[in-house]
Amino acid sequence: MIRHIVFFTAKPGESVEAICEGLNLLATIPHSQHFEVSRNSKVDQISNEVDVVVYAEFKDAEALAQYKAHPTYAEATRRVRPLRELRLSADFEAQ
Repeated sequence: MIRHIVFFTAKPGESVEAICEGLNLLATIPHSQHFEVSRNSKVDQISNEVDVVVYAEFKDAEALAQYKAHPTYAEATRRVRPLRELRLSADFEAQ
């Protein structure tokens, strides 16, 4: 299984809710086994810069590649990119 985690920060003055709405489009892509978009609870004592977290699970690297190649992925990117300042992504294999 591949776990896919992406962190977003909103540009100053941009709506975190609009970012979440754009990212929730990704939930309609059929290749993930689990998908969620959440606002960061910002309770860490050291770092709270992240506004939104995407967490998804995929059967394998091929399913993740199909997800990223889906037209809805491009549409979500088109909507969210102008609103976000930072995007950090990590993919790792889990048992």
